[in-house]
Parts: sequence; structure tokens; C-alpha cells
Amino acid sequence: MMDAEDRELLERSLRHAVDHHTGADLDAALDGLGWRDALAVDPRTATSSLFELQGAADATSAALDDVLAAALDLDTGGPVGVVLPLLGGARPPGTVAGLTVRGLGTAALARRETALVVASGGEKDVAVLVPTASLALRPVTGLDPDLGLVEVAGDDVGDAVQADPPPTAWDAAVAAGRRALGHELVGVGRAILAMARDHAVDRVQFGRPIASFQAVRHRLAETLVAVEAADAALGAAWDEPSPTTAAMAKALAGRGARTAARHGQQVLAGIGFTTDHRLHRYVRRAIVLDELLGGARTLTHELGQEVLRARRLPELPAL
Repeated sequence: MMDAEDRELLERSLRHAVDHHTGADLDAALDGLGWRDALAVDPRTATSSLFELQGAADATSAALDDVLAAALDLDTGGPVGVVLPLLGGARPPGTVAGLTVRGLGTAALARRETALVVASGGEKDVAVLVPTASLALRPVTGLDPDLGLVEVAGDDVGDAVQADPPPTAWDAAVAAGRRALGHELVGVGRAILAMARDHAVDRVQFGRPIASFQAVRHRLAETLVAVEAADAALGAAWDEPSPTTAAMAKALAGRGARTAARHGQQVLAGIGFTTDHRLHRYVRRAIVLDELLGGARTLTHELGQEVLRARRLPELPAL
């Protein structure tokens, strides 16, 4: 674990990097800062600091690949791109028979020579390393093209080298990814709240700032509560790490970011509908990040099904 001075130095360095870089340039800056080393030493500080800053700055990086690879705890011989499940799901993106791959990748996947694919087969999951060139990558140009996601496909992929993670490794990796994405969603929500608050203070109607209107104040307050609740849930998910606490935190973070998007749009009104204002970039990012590794609605439904199956409530961490 890092001491307070090291944490402050890391957070200050990450803020500078994220404020000035994105994409491949941010990856290079993170390499220079030794972010992957920090992730190995203190995963909580490294993950929470970077991903919240990344969400607030509307930046992208290969950090999610690194978080998942670290959680899988495999000797990959260097940085790899990790193939993600398709939007809305969390099942392994590959199947063992002939190694069929259907999933997503970050923009960094195309820049890395090796892809890590977790495939389901038999009684446990297996992990394989394949040359990225063996996979078909197609840019996803839908709701948030700036995120740089790519669709990943492969049939009967050759040149695969099998690793053998423990049977629970994929669950641990998904939980780590959900915590990371949760922090990024909190960063997105806080950025939207700041935009809405600034607009409410500056915008004058009927001779007074709209921040004095009760309806506007209620929207800002509800957004603040939703975002801070998600942040508290993420803290609890780190204190008592498990797939269940990570799913709860990711669900609350997704819901909080969507709440921020809805109220932020209402407070910003007409200007918020235009591409001249940067709100639309954060709304798009919130929607897509919410669906990665399971959206808020899906996770809430799955958690409810588990409660019904087990006929008992899970042990809830103190917030």
C-alpha cells in the first residue's frame, strides 16, 4: 500500500496526464508514470484515481485492459489487450471449441501485439493468448465513437497459447473491471453535475439565476446524492471485495451517471441539446460505460434473482 505522500504524488501526476492526453498519448504518459507498477502495489489507489479522472476529463486509455489482465494474474510477457464481453454481458467472450471469439476491445487492442481471450469450456474457464492479427477488429462507430471500442471476432483462431487461470479468475477480473468502470462513471457524473451547477449559477431568467429555482435545486441535489451514493458503494466494494459488492457498486454507479445525465440535460435545457456544448459527450459516455460488463438494470435484475434463489439477503457492507 502507498503512504499518503505517495498517493498524493500519484494523483497529482495522473491529473496532469489525463488533463493533457487521451488515447495512445495517455497510454504513453501512464507508462512513463509507472501506472501499472502502481496498480500492482496499490490497486485501489491506482484504479480509483485514474478512472475517476479519466471519466471527468472524457479521456480514454488502455487502463481497463491492464486492470483485467492484472486480476487474471497470468504471465503474459508484457502488456496485452483483453477481449471484453459484448455490451450488457459479462460472460467470457470466447468458447474453447475451435476458439471462437465474439466480444469487444478497447482502442488499445489494435496497438498491442497480443490479445488475451478468456474462453468458457467444460468445467472451468481457460485463458489463451493469441496474436491480435489473428482476430478481426471492426471499429464501433455507434453512440460513442470517441471511446474507440472495436468489435472483435474470430473463428477457429490459430496460434493460441493456453494459460490456466484458477476457475474463479474470470469472476475476479469482472469484479475488478466493474469497480474500475464504476469509478469512471462517478467521474462522468461529477463532471455533468459541475456543468449543470455552473450553468445554473450563470443563467439568469426573470431577473435571477435559475439556481435559485426550487425545481433546479432539487435536480442538482438528487444528482449529488446519486453520485455520492455510488462513490460510497465503490469504497465499500474495495473494503469488502467480492463479485457481489462489485456488481452492486457498478449498478449504483451506472444509475448515478444516468441520473446525472437526465437532470443535467434538464438544467442545461436548450444549450444542452447542441453539439456546441460538451454535455453530449458525457451523456454518450455514461450510456456506453454503464453497459460495459453489465448495465445497471441487468445487474440489479441478476442480484434480485440471486436473492430469490438463495432466499436470503447478501451481507451488505457498511457505507
